Amino acid sequence: MRITNMLHFSEYHRFVVVRDFAMSSLQYKAVAAMYQPMVGAYAISVYQTLYHQLSGDRMGYSAIEQQRKLFRELELEAGERGRKWFVEQTSKLEAVGLLRTSRRFAASSDDYIYEYELFAPLPPAEFFKNHHLTLLLRDKIGKYAVLGLRDELIAPEPDELRRSNSENLSVPFYDLFKLNTTVDPELEQELFEAQDGAKKTDAERTETTVKGFSYTEIMMRFPYDSVNREYVERLKYEPEQLAAINYVAKKYGLYLGDMCKLLDEEGVFDEGGELSLELLQMKANQVFRQAKKRSEDRTRWMAKLPSPDASTAEGSEADASGAKQQSGAAQSAVTAGSAADPDAGGAGAKDRAVEMTYYLDVPDLFQGECSPHQYNYILRNEPYTYLLEKIFSRGTVPDILLDTLTRMELNYGMTEEVINVLIHYIYVSKRSWAKKYLEAIATDMLGKQILTFEQAVLYVREQLAYIDRSRSGPPRPAEGDAGGSAAGTSGAGAAGGGKAGGAGAGAAGGGSAAGGQGRSYSPSKGRGYGGGRQKPLLPIVESVPSTKPRSDAEREALRLKAKQLDGKV
Repeated sequence: MRITNMLHFSEYHRFVVVRDFAMSSLQYKAVAAMYQPMVGAYAISVYQTLYHQLSGDRMGYSAIEQQRKLFRELELEAGERGRKWFVEQTSKLEAVGLLRTSRRFAASSDDYIYEYELFAPLPPAEFFKNHHLTLLLRDKIGKYAVLGLRDELIAPEPDELRRSNSENLSVPFYDLFKLNTTVDPELEQELFEAQDGAKKTDAERTETTVKGFSYTEIMMRFPYDSVNREYVERLKYEPEQLAAINYVAKKYGLYLGDMCKLLDEEGVFDEGGELSLELLQMKANQVFRQAKKRSEDRTRWMAKLPSPDASTAEGSEADASGAKQQSGAAQSAVTAGSAADPDAGGAGAKDRAVEMTYYLDVPDLFQGECSPHQYNYILRNEPYTYLLEKIFSRGTVPDILLDTLTRMELNYGMTEEVINVLIHYIYVSKRSWAKKYLEAIATDMLGKQILTFEQAVLYVREQLAYIDRSRSGPPRPAEGDAGGSAAGTSGAGAAGGGKAGGAGAGAAGGGSAAGGQGRSYSPSKGRGYGGGRQKPLLPIVESVPSTKPRSDAEREALRLKAKQLDGKV
């Protein structure tokens, strides 16, 4: 616990204990055998005292009380000496991962409340995989004691099982249980309200834990003499803007240095210090595309190298996946395992759940990797670049596809969740990924005011239902059948009107010989399925002289008149 002034931490301040676990017999033994030699018995007594502020069969928040209760239970003297001792013991617990201390400001009482969040001790298998904890325990009790403690807490696998193969015979959830898809609004409202009550909003918290680059990391890399430094310093009190920055970094796979360079660009912050998210995404997309292009050029260049040895081949493979490695490494640095962490929402917003009535089926590509709940969560909250990397997993995502989707997001104003549903529709219906087709669907969705995830799901279901109806509908008659029937009809008309009557007789009789030959469908002749001419028959001007030739006397008179008009006579 970092306390510089003891007047800010006293027995008169209030406290609350938070925990989401209950201790088992193995955990009690782990605390006594593994953690107590490292931090001491006094620190473990503080841990046990904080743990029992809430009954053993419950978890959550304890009642808010004054810290004099803790001092009385630990038999600490009220004063600076007792406060320093308490701070020292809690610091040991924080160092080994059993405790996290934070401070909240209560506006109602105009004072701070100290929050002690307890964590369960690590299981023995994970504890001995942690190098710094194992080395600290070795320094305290010795090497052979550590090995003996490991053998005491972890039972080894039999040799006979170790050399045999295993087969998973477990039954998945959806093979055994069927959920009712009808929505119960009251139940969902109660569950969501309870979840929102457990998770405080960002506005209610003095400090907000942001997944990704922290404020301290950004300030350590940000230029000191930058014009935007005063705006970046405000991020400490603007958790929503910091979450939006981390979302952009995750979306485009940016490192900390790249993000600091973008925040130093002109126009990223307005005059009031507000972050321009559109401009930041545009510049981040440019950096991402440049890195992707360099990686592809490097891949092609490495492929041209003659007879590479084993090490060069490994380097070529590493360079071939350069864009993915950059995205994956930066993504892991930003999200710290966000694949299993649902707290990385879109553009700094909270994660939004999907009602079961709007669930989309999991495609064959994602079968076995994620459940319907996880897949629809990805569509609702993850950026579309994450979905494209899964679909185009054999290489990099084509540039023309990224250009098209970027234009939809930045220029057309389509949201990430709607673009994800669009990608799902293209992949499931086996439609074309061509630019014109994608823009045609986007134009249709924007014209129909498809702005939310639910509207996009309904739109996709309508399109898929229309495709199914068109495939199962009655077949269209062939061209030969239509042409034959039309030819038969015109032939009858020609028989009624006769051949020798020419055009007029054919019209009077109901047909013509020429008409009987052109009744079949022929686009070049302008005829349709019904046999009638769709374009009017226009008369052709014939180049036949309509006057008789002039005599020599008439031509001579015309020449004389022309000379008179010219003034030559």
